[in-house]
Amino acid sequence: MTIQTLVNKSSAAWEGWNNLGYEVRTRILRHWSEQLTTESHAMVEFQCRHAKEHVAPTLLMPGPTGETNELYCAGRGSFIIIADSDTSMVALVGQLSAALVTGNTVYVCLPADYPVKAKDLVAQLEQSGCAGGVITAIDNDQLADLVSHPSVAGVAYAGKLSTTQALSRQLAARDGLLAQLISETDTDKLPVIGSPTYSLRFVTERTRTINITAVGGNATLLELGSGEEH
Repeated sequence: MTIQTLVNKSSAAWEGWNNLGYEVRTRILRHWSEQLTTESHAMVEFQCRHAKEHVAPTLLMPGPTGETNELYCAGRGSFIIIADSDTSMVALVGQLSAALVTGNTVYVCLPADYPVKAKDLVAQLEQSGCAGGVITAIDNDQLADLVSHPSVAGVAYAGKLSTTQALSRQLAARDGLLAQLISETDTDKLPVIGSPTYSLRFVTERTRTINITAVGGNATLLELGSGEEH
């Protein structure tokens, strides 16, 4: 499968997944977590709980002329999830659940000797309720081209500092909008992935304005986002 085909598939799945809402996405992820270890199950619960607290609420901001303004968060798009051979499954699950619960689609790239295969994760999540294209397994030989693709919203990586630096340079050199690099280099204590606000790194803010003061009482809708829509 070509890089552009992978991108097209993930982009096509993104809007539907992002529009499902936090409650539905959380239900799917919790269903997936039932087949994980106790530690990984707890990590899914942790990410879903804090996403509901920090990301899910819609804030109402009444306007001075009677319009209604809503501030809410949405997924940025498609993220690449990468882990090293010695990265714990708990760390990988934390990355996946934070990216998915906030409305992003993901590509997963894992070493050949990792305890679980990326394709098995895809199968598990699709059996739990994810639509096709929401999570995609990629090979190591596809990774560099995908990281450089301008449609990728960001990369979440857990592993070595040297790899984090290399990914940062690659993302900075690519064309298009700046991409988010979310890295965890302490794979034992997980201070980044284990932060209650970790999910905020995967979202963009949007505003929705409903104007009910137009001539004749016709409502008009304006919706703006701070990130690129795919």
